[in-house]
Amino acid sequence: MEEQHPARSRPENRNETRQPPGKYYSVQFSIKELAYIYQFKIWNESPHGLCILVNQDSDILKHIAVGDRIEMKYYVSESVGTTEAFKTEIRHITKVESGRFKAHVFVGLLIMEG
Repeated sequence: MEEQHPARSRPENRNETRQPPGKYYSVQFSIKELAYIYQFKIWNESPHGLCILVNQDSDILKHIAVGDRIEMKYYVSESVGTTEAFKTEIRHITKVESGRFKAHVFVGLLIMEG
């Protein structure tokens, strides 16, 4: 039987108005237990944070949870190659139930500094 990530079965938490990404276009981070650096496009943002789209089968989902705080590097939209690093909290992990992103989850991020 497949083990469910506890946050995957959470109800929809994306109830705020969304808009396209602004200052940052992508985010990069690594997890100690994994040998890779992960980079994700910022999908959209709300007044209270940013959102990335992650394939539901990605190994990264086995190593993050709501409430985790991770140092992340954000790529600035207006300046190619320029990054800013911030401690970031995982705010929600919301499974997409239908539509074109059915095999994905939205991961909500909140920049803690800056």
